[in-house]
Amino acid sequence: MFRRIIQIDESKCNGCGLCAQACHEGAIGMVDGKAKLLREDYCDGLGDCLPACPAGAITFVEKEAPAYNENAVRERRKKQGASETGCPGSKIRSIGRKGLTAHAAPDIPSQLRQWPVQIKLAPANAPYFSGAHLLVAADCTAYAYGSFHQEFMRGKVTLIGCPKLDMVDYTEKLTHIVSQNDIKSLTVIRMEVPCCGGMESACISALKNSGKSIPWQVVTIAIDGRILDGSGW
Repeated sequence: MFRRIIQIDESKCNGCGLCAQACHEGAIGMVDGKAKLLREDYCDGLGDCLPACPAGAITFVEKEAPAYNENAVRERRKKQGASETGCPGSKIRSIGRKGLTAHAAPDIPSQLRQWPVQIKLAPANAPYFSGAHLLVAADCTAYAYGSFHQEFMRGKVTLIGCPKLDMVDYTEKLTHIVSQNDIKSLTVIRMEVPCCGGMESACISALKNSGKSIPWQVVTIAIDGRILDGSGW
């Protein structure tokens, strides 16, 4: 089949091994001091390895390649005793939140309902996405807006990221999440700064690519913590 897959330029590879650590599927390994794509059917084409490479040796290409073999990857993880997402700190968890209220001062409870929260780390088929109201937020928004947990996160599955720092387009990952799960609504929280436009664009593109019609909105937070506007639905 013709699909997107990574390509490693060995002449640029410095042998640091960071890409192999970032590849949760085990598609990349170190051979003679250089990163190698060991199995094309282990590469899911999402590119977690790209931002990990300090040498810029990894790129995407469109080529004839075997389909991503999720079952084979899962079996490899089982044999190695790895968690579903590769890193023990990224193990999928649902967090029960009973009796939470919007105003629980002085001990304000967290409204986080799942782990992991990073867009790059959350598996597209995680069980907590089933029937979820999805919140996709630029990671600065929770620091700028004081009531972020109570007003935005409550009752939602939360994903965070920064397209500028991660140096990756989230569109494909978010498209997988929306397409493969019964997402009930999508709320996007971004900062007023221009680089946050990448987050909003990725979410809107993911909705279009999924072919689904679900309620959505975009909320923009000012640097001083004010809500500037909202659009969508």
